[in-house]
Amino acid sequence: MKSVDALLAGLVDYAGLFPPASEDMRPALESYASYFQDADRKALGRFIVPISRVKELEEAGRDLMPRGSGSQPWRLSVLVAEDVRAASEEMLKFNCRHSSESKDGHAVIDTAELKASTADEIGHQRQDLPPAFTAYFEIPITGDVLPLVKTIAQVGARAKVRTGGVTPEAFPPARAVIDFIAACQRESVPFKATAGLHHPLRGEYRFTYEPGGQRGTMYGFLNVFLAAVLLYAGESEDTALAALEESDPSAFKFADDAIQWRGKRIGAEQILATRAEFAISFGSCSFREPVEELAYLTRKARSTDQ
Repeated sequence: MKSVDALLAGLVDYAGLFPPASEDMRPALESYASYFQDADRKALGRFIVPISRVKELEEAGRDLMPRGSGSQPWRLSVLVAEDVRAASEEMLKFNCRHSSESKDGHAVIDTAELKASTADEIGHQRQDLPPAFTAYFEIPITGDVLPLVKTIAQVGARAKVRTGGVTPEAFPPARAVIDFIAACQRESVPFKATAGLHHPLRGEYRFTYEPGGQRGTMYGFLNVFLAAVLLYAGESEDTALAALEESDPSAFKFADDAIQWRGKRIGAEQILATRAEFAISFGSCSFREPVEELAYLTRKARSTDQ
C-alpha cells in the first residue's frame, strides 16, 4: 500500500450535521452516499449522528442506504450524551432493522462516542454500553490526562480528543495534544480526533465557511497523525511536538513507500500499522476539503522535487 493511501484509509468520519457545515439530514446523507461510491471512498469512515437524530436518519436515508446480502453497509458512529442504556437499546434495534436482508437499507451502528471527565463516569458509561459497540470517550485534556486514559484502558475503550472548533478558544495548546497522544501510546489506547482538522497542514484559516469570517491558527490532520505515527514508533515527545506544529509544506516529501518530514522517514507499513492499531480517524464536517487538499499538497511536493 502506498504511504498516502495508508494515511487516508478510513481516516475521515463524516460529520456534515455539525458546525461549521451544519447541514440538514437529507443533504448530509446524500453527500455521504455520494462519497461512499466515488473514487476517494477508501478515505471515508463512519457517518456521525447524535442518538437523538437516529430515527430522523432512518426516515431521510431509507432510499439511499445500500441494499442486498452482498452490500457493504453504511457504518455509523452515534454520539450519546445521556442515558447510555436507553441509547444502547435504540442502537441495537436500529441494527436489527437494517441488517443485510432489510428492505429499509443496510447500515450498522458499531461505534458510540461519549463524554466523560472523571474515572467514575467512564466506568459507569462503559458498563451500560454493550460490548458489541466500540466506545470512544472524549475527555478534557487540560491538566494531567494520564489518569483518565488509564481508566479508558482498564475498561477496554478508546479515547477521543477535541482539536478545535469555530472559535480560537476551542483549540487546545499543542503540548496538551501531544500529552494526550503520548498518554494513549503509553497505555495502548487507540484514539480519534475531532473538530478543526479540515486542512492537512497547520496554518491560519477561517474557522467557519462564512465569507470574511474570523481566522486563526488551526491544526492540520497530517500533522496530528504523523505526530501519532512518530510517537507510536518510539520517537520523543519533542519530535512529535515539532511535527504537530510544522506549517511549512516544503518540509514534507511524499513517495510511494514513505512520507518524509524533515529528517524523518516514515514508511508506509509504519503508517498503516499506526492507523490500524492506534491513530484511528478524525471527525470532519467536510470530506472533500481534507482529501482534496492533501492530494494537492502531494502533487505540489512531487512537482517541486522533479
